[in-house]
Amino acid sequence: MKIAVPVSKDNKIENHIGDTESYYVFTISDKKEIERVTAVKSPGGCGCNSDIASTLASDGVSIVLAAGIGGGSTKAFNNSGISVIRGCEGDATESVKLYLKGSLIDKGSSCENHQTHHHHKDHHSIHHTPEIVS
Repeated sequence: MKIAVPVSKDNKIENHIGDTESYYVFTISDKKEIERVTAVKSPGGCGCNSDIASTLASDGVSIVLAAGIGGGSTKAFNNSGISVIRGCEGDATESVKLYLKGSLIDKGSSCENHQTHHHHKDHHSIHHTPEIVS
């Protein structure tokens, strides 16, 4: 299994997927442990305006952990066979570990104001905390 996470330069999940410079792709072992992490440069912009979904899918990614992501980007990932867990934040590696433990669940749409295909860096701020299940 491979999990992609849009990240900032300090390994934090990017607040809005359209602002990310790269995705970390975590390769997961059969024992649900992180085996390897590689970086994939983002083509820029939201997932609905780029080919990042198909690029990640062709690399074997089946899950994206994201903070702020609109419906168009979510649909693009889903159409490429990638599930999206929305509302994540914090350290990318720790979020992947929480997901592997079954402790992260999708928080629903986290970028509802991003219905147009424009870059709104200052339009809204996303500060969702994923629900942690014990």
